[in-house]
Amino acid sequence: MVSIFNAPTRNLDVVTLHEILRLRQDVFVVEQAAAYPDIDGRDLEPGTLQFWAGQGSVDATLRLLREGDGTERIGRVATAKAARGQGLSSLLMEAAIAEARSPRIAIDAQAHLEQWYARFGFVRSGEDFNEDGIPHLPMTRTR
Repeated sequence: MVSIFNAPTRNLDVVTLHEILRLRQDVFVVEQAAAYPDIDGRDLEPGTLQFWAGQGSVDATLRLLREGDGTERIGRVATAKAARGQGLSSLLMEAAIAEARSPRIAIDAQAHLEQWYARFGFVRSGEDFNEDGIPHLPMTRTR
């Protein structure tokens, strides 16, 4: 059975944090060939929550950031290659949306995932842009 967890980054045990960061590296840096600073300091900001799913390991993850303007931001949504197609990222999205305190949640979505994020109530909120060689678009969800 898959379990869903969330905790502030500062409260994570070292093994869980390592697995979250390793999964993000495997997906974004290695698989998508986007050499970028994943460890950007935002994980340690007050209010940042890490979400993860798995069966004894971290098979999917995302983070929820609380921005200074009251908006919350979901990012770093990643699923291990071997765990894709099981709905883990959907479960994490639902958990993060339920945990959000702000009526406005933002995400910078990879363009090919626009319809997937739309399933959770996100709509395009700006022009396409390129981030680390990957087409993205801003999306927001309001309650």
